Amino acid sequence: MSSVAEKSVDRPVAAAMPRRRLAGVVQGVAIALGFVLMLGGFALIAVDYRPYSIPTASMAPTVQIGDTVLARKVDGGAVGRGDVVIFRDPLWGGELMVKRVVAVGGDKVACCDGQNRLTVNGTVIDEPYLSGHGVQGDDFSTEVPAGRLFLLGDNRLGSLDSRTHLDAAGGSVPADEVIGRVEATVLPFGRVGLLGRTVSFDALGTGKTSPEGPLRPAAYATVGGAALILLASAAGGVAALVRKVGRRRSR
Repeated sequence: MSSVAEKSVDRPVAAAMPRRRLAGVVQGVAIALGFVLMLGGFALIAVDYRPYSIPTASMAPTVQIGDTVLARKVDGGAVGRGDVVIFRDPLWGGELMVKRVVAVGGDKVACCDGQNRLTVNGTVIDEPYLSGHGVQGDDFSTEVPAGRLFLLGDNRLGSLDSRTHLDAAGGSVPADEVIGRVEATVLPFGRVGLLGRTVSFDALGTGKTSPEGPLRPAAYATVGGAALILLASAAGGVAALVRKVGRRRSR
């Protein structure tokens, strides 16, 4: 009689074992995949990007004083009109600065038209990212030498930029002085976000804003991998709790 009872108890237990093993394998694979995504995305960001703190309000409202941004390490020849870049020019004091590229080698840049807008090669540039759409400062006109960049702050009335150095190479900066292209704000948390590219200069045809770097997919991989690890771990814990409660009820 006792052997019959033991068999009746052992059958559901034996049937449940393969399911538990399968669930454990699935959980392990999910956690491993999560680690691969999280560590791979984080490694890509760590290798390709560097953080920089913004010391002035010259690029407001795009990036503001006190913001920490991520800039991708790029060669100066890889940036284009509209890119926000980190650079260092000895003629500008040798300090790290952040400005927007508005013209590249060979461009004729001038300010302003009848509506206080910048023009590049005679084309009016609509710049929705500016801190104001009124006065931009004193008028100027210059041609950018080959291999150099003309840089302005988005806060045109509060930026010391190429306009301040027009007497030296028309205010331009050597392209190889560029250290990185800003692609995101990471601090403070209330301002976290990707910068994205601007279409303001697309009408010029050549020398468009350079393509986005891998920051977006790398960030998604990092966050998605961490979420997958948490969900898989939580699911395993819930399953174990359900089994424990079920065993207690069956006693």
